[in-house]
Amino acid sequence: MAEPKDEDFLDDLEAAEAEAYAAEEEEIDGEAAELDAVIAERDAFRDKFMRVLADAENARKRAEKQRREAEQYGGSKLSRDMLPVYDNMKRALEAMGEKTEENAALLEGIELTMRELVNVFRKHGIVTITPAVGEKFDPNHHEAMFEAPLPGTKAGEIIQVSAEGFMLHDRLLRPAQVGVSSNPG
Repeated sequence: MAEPKDEDFLDDLEAAEAEAYAAEEEEIDGEAAELDAVIAERDAFRDKFMRVLADAENARKRAEKQRREAEQYGGSKLSRDMLPVYDNMKRALEAMGEKTEENAALLEGIELTMRELVNVFRKHGIVTITPAVGEKFDPNHHEAMFEAPLPGTKAGEIIQVSAEGFMLHDRLLRPAQVGVSSNPG
């Protein structure tokens, strides 16, 4: 009967080993599930981190763009307010006419002031738009003050310049005020 005892012992041993293996597999499966959960959490944190990093970079670029625009165009209101000063100085120069002994000092003072104003404009990126008579009307840079038929011109040609226009860097401050031909052909 020793043999049956050995067989029972072997069966018990195999059952114990199988149980141990099953317990080990459960433990491995539990650790694998835990590892999978940690990896998923890590990936979620990495995704959030990358999104926050991208948002921060976009905010930095947006702030830089706004800073550049404020630097370039921040003075546009003051610039617009200075345009009538330019116009009046130009009218004063035109009204003075010829340089004579009586008006030489006054004319020179107005010319110097006008040059300084133009230099300040240039320094801050303000340039004049001076259309020529005969040039094609451009609604992006010109404002039609009137239309009139003028012999020898085509429709849409500038026939008179009433006031110069101005650009601040690449933005229009004031369109040039012009008269436009309305001839049909």
